[in-house]
Amino acid sequence: MSEALVASQAPGTDTPVPGASGARQFWRRLREQRAALVAAVVVALLVLIALAAPLLAALEGQDPTTYHPALIDSARGGVPVGSLGGMSADHWLGVEPQTGRDLFARLVYGARVSLGVALAATVVQVVIGVTIGVASALGNRWVDQLLSRVTDIIVAMPLMIMSLALLAIVPSSFPRPVLVTLVIGLIAWGNIAKIVRAQTLTLKGLDYVSAARLSGWGTWRIARRELLPGLAAPVITYAALLVPINISIEAALSFLGVGVKPPTPSWGQMLTAADVWYEAAPQYLLFPAGALFVTVLALTVLGDGVRTALDPRVASRLRVGTGRRRETRASYGKGADA
Repeated sequence: MSEALVASQAPGTDTPVPGASGARQFWRRLREQRAALVAAVVVALLVLIALAAPLLAALEGQDPTTYHPALIDSARGGVPVGSLGGMSADHWLGVEPQTGRDLFARLVYGARVSLGVALAATVVQVVIGVTIGVASALGNRWVDQLLSRVTDIIVAMPLMIMSLALLAIVPSSFPRPVLVTLVIGLIAWGNIAKIVRAQTLTLKGLDYVSAARLSGWGTWRIARRELLPGLAAPVITYAALLVPINISIEAALSFLGVGVKPPTPSWGQMLTAADVWYEAAPQYLLFPAGALFVTVLALTVLGDGVRTALDPRVASRLRVGTGRRRETRASYGKGADA
């Protein structure tokens, strides 16, 4: 990873190669982006909440699975008793309709599932995608064609339909968060494999890779020592953008009823149950939806910031374009004054 972050641009190419001061430049560029810094703080806070979910629930004095029938009005169909969905000193965000389970505890425990599944699925996608992409680019013509056709099939697969089919046929005894992670990771690695293959083909033509080949290095030693550091920037960039996508996929699968099963809390699962309670207990819909929105937005902004920091040409193009627009407006203003 240290070699991955010390990447700088090779002269005359669009491909990052190792450089001594690349890490410092990366952090400096990232710190210059205020939106990315705010997003990073939000993501760090969300991860901390997910890791400290048992402590936070214990601090409130509740847990995500205990029913509180005395806190719901059975005569009204299970609506929480009291104002604002039963908010009180004992239940900070109220309780779940029909069951009376504590909403705050389920929300923070749901963060563990949503973030954990998304991050683990991203790791699976990156490992498979990088392996297939590098093997395809470094293999012979037949290997390249075979792996490229397999990758094309994976990319063409409708992710949600395949996920629904696989999750529906697996026995319910299998741990659902692990199953969702594997399904997302094993189906959605095609795009990163294509990116890695294209980048590896570009790196193969650079002088330092050719020199390593002429010195007698083997194919996989060249891949490990010379190619993987150059692949770090596009892989990290794409992985940062995959995390919010995977969070949305996990939420959608849970919303459709084939993801994480009760009593394990998940934001998507909470939204599924809230679709019939949003009028009587709107906080049951607003809190998980708001948490999901903030998480996806923060991760998307952070991923875009990482992309800009790893590829400074993006920022320079934006600055050049902004300067040209300013010059154009200034010239129009002078013409109007004349």
